Amino acid sequence: MEVCLLRRLLFVALIAWALGDDDQVTFVSELSSKPAQKLSKYGWYGNVRLQRFHVPEETAIARWLFSITKGHSFHCGQHNVTIHIRWGAPPVINPTGSVFPNATLWSPSLSLTLPVTSHSSTTFNLSDPNPGDWYIAAHLPEDDGRIEQKGFPSCSYFFQPQLAIRRAVDTPILEQGTSVHQTAAPDRPARLKLYIPEFASSLSVSVTDCSSGGKAVGGNCWLVLRLGSASLQHKPVTVNCSGTGCSATLSNPPWDTWLRVVVESSQDNHTVTFSIFSNYTVGCKPESVGLKVDDDFNRLRGNSSFSNYISADNSSVVNGTVALSNKSESAVPLLSASACVWSVPVLYEEVDVLSLRFTPVNGPSVSVTNTHPTLLTYPLYTQASGGTLNLQLTFNTTNVTLGNSSSVVACLSPFSPVLKLNHSQPCLTALFGGYGVHINASFPKAVIQLPFPQSATWYLTLQLTCNSSDCGNASVVPVVPDVFISACVEDCGTYGECRLLRSYSYLYASCVCKAGWSGWGCTDDRTAQSYSRQMTATLLLTLSNLFFLPAVVVAIRRCYITEASVYLFTMFFSTFYHACDQPGIAVLCIMDYDTLQYCDFLGSVCSIWVTILCMTRIKDTFKYTVFMLGALLIAMSMQLDRKGLWNLLGPVLCALLFMVTAWVYRGVQRRHCYPPSCRRWVFYLLPGAMCALIGVCLYIFAETEENYYYIHSLWHILVASCVVFLLPPKEKKIEALGWSRGWSWSWSWSWRPRVCGYTLCQNGKDELYTVT
Repeated sequence: MEVCLLRRLLFVALIAWALGDDDQVTFVSELSSKPAQKLSKYGWYGNVRLQRFHVPEETAIARWLFSITKGHSFHCGQHNVTIHIRWGAPPVINPTGSVFPNATLWSPSLSLTLPVTSHSSTTFNLSDPNPGDWYIAAHLPEDDGRIEQKGFPSCSYFFQPQLAIRRAVDTPILEQGTSVHQTAAPDRPARLKLYIPEFASSLSVSVTDCSSGGKAVGGNCWLVLRLGSASLQHKPVTVNCSGTGCSATLSNPPWDTWLRVVVESSQDNHTVTFSIFSNYTVGCKPESVGLKVDDDFNRLRGNSSFSNYISADNSSVVNGTVALSNKSESAVPLLSASACVWSVPVLYEEVDVLSLRFTPVNGPSVSVTNTHPTLLTYPLYTQASGGTLNLQLTFNTTNVTLGNSSSVVACLSPFSPVLKLNHSQPCLTALFGGYGVHINASFPKAVIQLPFPQSATWYLTLQLTCNSSDCGNASVVPVVPDVFISACVEDCGTYGECRLLRSYSYLYASCVCKAGWSGWGCTDDRTAQSYSRQMTATLLLTLSNLFFLPAVVVAIRRCYITEASVYLFTMFFSTFYHACDQPGIAVLCIMDYDTLQYCDFLGSVCSIWVTILCMTRIKDTFKYTVFMLGALLIAMSMQLDRKGLWNLLGPVLCALLFMVTAWVYRGVQRRHCYPPSCRRWVFYLLPGAMCALIGVCLYIFAETEENYYYIHSLWHILVASCVVFLLPPKEKKIEALGWSRGWSWSWSWSWRPRVCGYTLCQNGKDELYTVT
């Protein structure tokens, strides 16, 4: 039995030796693709096509293929497609060069420009990418302001990204204080990984005992040591080994994560064998809070208002956090030897979509000392990266007096905190950057706004610093850290609207600006419209609808009461729709915007429908049946696609078909052109048709965002004028029920003799013959 087992083990060992040695890691390939999406010209972030890819752990190479395809065959010229790439959150872009709001910090992402004629593609390779979510954003050049009507053929471009990766499945683990022997060949670097625990303050990785071909290297090790992964904004730490080895030290390394270690040969013809080991230091831990979880719930129940974040008893000490009472300054409790940081527990509350709030459990304020930093932790998950991270630090100097050289230094950083703060210490960690602020008695408030923050654990470190040993009358000061996630920056201000966007299951938000304002928070007023221009636009678009009044009067005079009611409906809702549709502050909405828009579109198409059918001169029963049936079908189509091209063309073509059929039938029956009057053609039909044709051409081809209120007002005037010209004359006939078809504008008074309560009959029959 033992002999059979030994034979099996020997067989497995021979197979493993034949396939590869122990130093050779195994790579597998994975491919992911996203469906093609139609690109748009950039006007705001909603025009950007955003795609998200997940890069797994231990990915050695990631290669993106970006394909751009033109949708139509006619010549559209050459356009440049801009592609943005970012790790951890959607890219923050600024193609128009607008001004960002105050206190808004951002870093540009990698951008690629791809010229497109009919079909183009490009690839982007990245070695040792950071694991996690990568975001790809693509768009066409800046929008020229031309308004394109839906349904007409236009230049369309489709963007499709694909990702191919090579991932290692058996990467060796570099353990703490353990030396590992590895070999680095020119085409096969050595790959390892090591785990960095929480509260690690430093990390060192050393390469020793370099040898080539079994002989020790004397002059140069010919190795390059890399720690970390590539994220486009930040590169791995790289050290060129000289002599027989090298070493790399990281201060404030990322916490609770696996760190990639790559050692490769710098010479094409040298294979180097070496030893590598790592050592990290956990020299700064907070005091333990124990295992009694009920204490945390009791602390929450002790707050007078959980939702309003009112603090509990200010004299209590929570997890090493000191709070100041209103009467006197509390003493700082002694920490253990291993505790060198005040770790403050933070309450994480989801308020709404893309709306989170973080609050210290013991109250809105925390205590900051000059001996140890105060640390607060804010975990941001993937669903929070589509909003804006806001930090507001407020320093209350009511009961505390600081020296002139004293201030509170704060550092907000992802993945790991900066645990040593002073005026000269930059807010930077080993592999990632941070954002530093200062507050003091002169400037007691500081604000930071980060659009699209990276999905990571963020850390806020606070410490009181003094240039001298004297910090005034207090060594502990209260600071209120207000940290929350909002959908948009400053809620897009007065001239913007915050809109929630979606890319498959991922949600993000952006501002759409109005009245010429621009920027990430709609605060850039370089092209903003003045109040007088806003009022002019509102008055033109609303008062131009009064030109429907002549059409209403003419329709009533000619006894077309149904048509007149449709024109009156269109005039009313078009007026108040455009009064509510204005981008600035000159806005008046009498009801819901969507209702006003629906009624405006419905009334416009129905006005054209009833006008053309009225020109056919068909029997009333059939005409009003077609009126009602067409109105119901138009209402249905408006609900399906309000801005579709066939919502207008369909009723117009059907009505014209009815009219032409009726006119041809009458012309053949009478053997004369219908309408027979040349005066009717010259002075009514041709001017009306010209007004309609010019109005349609202006509406479809000439409207831009700059001239919209001029051209669209002219469209109102031309449409209302063509109705006046095209309405047919009054029909001279009597209805079957015995009264006139319309209203009579004149009354004739007559007296008839009455005999015994009866009225004498009057013969209205014409006398054809006279008998003598």
